[in-house]
Amino acid sequence: MKINNIFDDEELKNRIDLAAAYHLANIYGFSDIIWNHITCKTSSKKDTFLINRFGLMYDEVTASNLLEIDLQGNILNGEGDINYTGFVIHGAIHRSRKDINCVMHSHSRSGLAVSCLKNGLEILIQDSAMFHKKISYHDWQGMSTSAEECETISKDLGNNNTMILRNHGLLTAGKSISEAFMLMYYLDRACKVQLDLLSINKNIIKPSNNLLKFADSQYEDPKYKLGEHEWPALKRMLKKNNSIYDQ
Repeated sequence: MKINNIFDDEELKNRIDLAAAYHLANIYGFSDIIWNHITCKTSSKKDTFLINRFGLMYDEVTASNLLEIDLQGNILNGEGDINYTGFVIHGAIHRSRKDINCVMHSHSRSGLAVSCLKNGLEILIQDSAMFHKKISYHDWQGMSTSAEECETISKDLGNNNTMILRNHGLLTAGKSISEAFMLMYYLDRACKVQLDLLSINKNIIKPSNNLLKFADSQYEDPKYKLGEHEWPALKRMLKKNNSIYDQ
C-alpha cells in the first residue's frame, strides 16, 4: 500500500514513527497482547490524534492501519474500533497538554509491581535521576471507562511527563514519539532495578537529594536529549528484524 500518496509529509512521518514505537514496545516488553496504547498528535495542522486499532497486537500495527480520532473519541479516519480506555487516558492529556505530542501507557510486569508499592518508585540509579521530583501519581479508580476520569488524570499528571498509575501501570509523555518511548524505557528499567534490589534484602546506597538534583540537571545538556540519538538506531534494529510497520 502506497501511503506516501495518502497523507501529507508531517502526518506520514508521525504515523511511521508511531507504528515503529508499537513494534519496539513489543520487543522491549511494554505490550500486553491487544491492550494498552501509544498515541500521538496527527499533525500540527489537526486537533486530532492517532491510536491503534482495537484487536491488533503491537507487531501488527502499521502506519496505514492507525486510526485518527478527535478529542471527543470519534473515529475520523480508518477502519475498525478503538478501546475506549485508550481515549479516556490519552485524550485527557492530549486535550490539556498542548506541549505534548505523544503519550505512552504500559502494563509491563515491573511497572505493575512498583505501581503497587506505597512509596512508589525510588530514584536509586543514574538513569533514573531524570525522574527526580518529576513523577506524578494517579490513584486507581477501576477500569478507565468513564470520561469523568479524564479530568483527574490530566490534573494528576500536572506539568510532569511521567506518571505511575497506582495498581495499574506506567505512563510517559513527550514532545516527540522518541522522547515518550525513551522515558518509558528508562522508567521501566528503574522499576526493574528497584525490584531486583528489594529481592536481595541487602543495604542499599541511596543518593542524596542534592546529588539527584545535580544529576537531573545534567540531562538538560542537548547531547543527552532523550530520543534524538537513540531513535535512528532503534529504527535500524527494526529494519534488521524485518519488522513491517511503515506500510
